Amino acid sequence: MTTYRKFSLLALLLFTTAIGISQEKKTLNVLFVGNSYTARHNLAKVVKTMAEEGNPGLNFKPTTVIYGGRTLSDHWNLGTQNVVNLPTLTSEDVNASLAILDAGFKNKKLNGYIKSAKARQTKLLGEIGKPHPKWDIVVLQSYRDDIGDAPTKYAQFAPKFADLAKAQGAKVILYVSSPTTQNAEPLTAAPDPLPVKKKAAAIAKLAKEIDAAVAPMSLAGLRCQTERPDLTLRFVNDAHLNHTMAYMTACAIYSAAFDKSPVGLKTDSITDIRFYEKEPKNKQKDRDGNPIKRTFSEKDRADLQRFAWEAYNESKSLR
Repeated sequence: MTTYRKFSLLALLLFTTAIGISQEKKTLNVLFVGNSYTARHNLAKVVKTMAEEGNPGLNFKPTTVIYGGRTLSDHWNLGTQNVVNLPTLTSEDVNASLAILDAGFKNKKLNGYIKSAKARQTKLLGEIGKPHPKWDIVVLQSYRDDIGDAPTKYAQFAPKFADLAKAQGAKVILYVSSPTTQNAEPLTAAPDPLPVKKKAAAIAKLAKEIDAAVAPMSLAGLRCQTERPDLTLRFVNDAHLNHTMAYMTACAIYSAAFDKSPVGLKTDSITDIRFYEKEPKNKQKDRDGNPIKRTFSEKDRADLQRFAWEAYNESKSLR
């Protein structure tokens, strides 16, 4: 074989190898633990779209565990810790959770979730022994359990989930929802910042203790309400976060996941998953009778991205 031919084959091999490497995608396995504040607007999928846009070559692979209206303490009672611990899960762990579910709960509100929780645990039994990648990120959503006297329920149970996540090297994100401060109508006066700041300080303290990042939606909402009082953050006919708040939430989770600004991302739309109750067959209207999909103007998109990024950094500064 001639020297030239040897060189050509070597060059081809190196080029092919380089192409193969460049086409390999890094996968992030991300677990979202929450309720409808995570389920609505397919929030995890919106974060995925932003993550893959902002990090070319990334495969952002989300998994969600949703129990409507439930908190982290409820998730623990329903056995969600076994999903967090999936890579090292044992049958003893699952059977212990099944025994608790079979016994029922003093909190009657949880009993309505026993059937679905048992189905999830039974499915986990079939996953034991199979190879499972470790979680890279675990997102822990709060819901009315992060306010009140310390230690709040969120401050008690977020560390329990965080310990399991960190044991496998996962990054923990505290997704701090804000159902009590979202506005359904445009504001005519600036909101009282003190309750928001108090909660933000407590969350920052918790985040420092468990080495977690924060998606602080109370802070982001306050910035939006102060600078853009024309925007609303919840539906009129539904207490949940609306398209605007959902978009800002995705930006905040993106910020926390990558410690990187979402400003400049081109992702510009949000589609809800709940429809207009007065027209049950119409899947094109949201709860307020507006289009189920909202596409943001360039200005609105830029403002919401900036509010999320600034709130994320403000939370970091409070540690």
